[in-house]
Amino acid sequence: MALLEIRDLRKSYRSPDGTVTAVLDIPAFAVDAGEQVALEGQSGSGKTTLLNIIAGILTPDEGTVHVGDQEIAGLAESQRDLYRANRLGYVFQTFNLLQGYTALENVLLGMMFGVGADRERARSLLAQLGLGDRMDYRPRQLSIGQQQRVALARALVNQPELVLADEPTGNLDRNTARDALTLIQDTCTESGAALLLVSHDPAVLGEFSRCERLSDVNRAAMAQGGAA
Repeated sequence: MALLEIRDLRKSYRSPDGTVTAVLDIPAFAVDAGEQVALEGQSGSGKTTLLNIIAGILTPDEGTVHVGDQEIAGLAESQRDLYRANRLGYVFQTFNLLQGYTALENVLLGMMFGVGADRERARSLLAQLGLGDRMDYRPRQLSIGQQQRVALARALVNQPELVLADEPTGNLDRNTARDALTLIQDTCTESGAALLLVSHDPAVLGEFSRCERLSDVNRAAMAQGGAA
């Protein structure tokens, strides 16, 4: 059964000179509950725009995005904030950790718009991810791989139905990237969350039983020879 279902999704951007460029034109795309899917896309292919629309950070020009029984595109901004907090986890390539806060505080802040801060759950998840002795460290005191684990804890702490991952290994060395990807996949499996990951890295894409090219589902990319 589809957890994420996209229909007739379109998004364009207008440049300062008035030129309109179509970035996304997706007739249909779906991810089942608990499924793990990778989308291959090069820089400029529209993959981050797609994730941001699914997350409710951006709104489409046309079309619908359903997560479970919730249609995202038509929600008011405050409702989209609640949707992200309660049903979605987002792992960013650059982590987006707040530098003035500890690892534990970064995770707790991720709970503020959802069920509310639960210190014991946040501590338990960080410990599960191997950061039991780093909870009071600020991001600059952590390795890149440890920062990635904090970002993953923040994405998962509200027990989302769907996790989005935007090039989550792009800033990591090969060994750390492999470990991080395994961690993301295993944690989603254990929690029952569906995972939609976008990447251009063949080593990452090869770890998914379902991997699709964004250019194959995005007519805007096909119309422009594979680049949107």
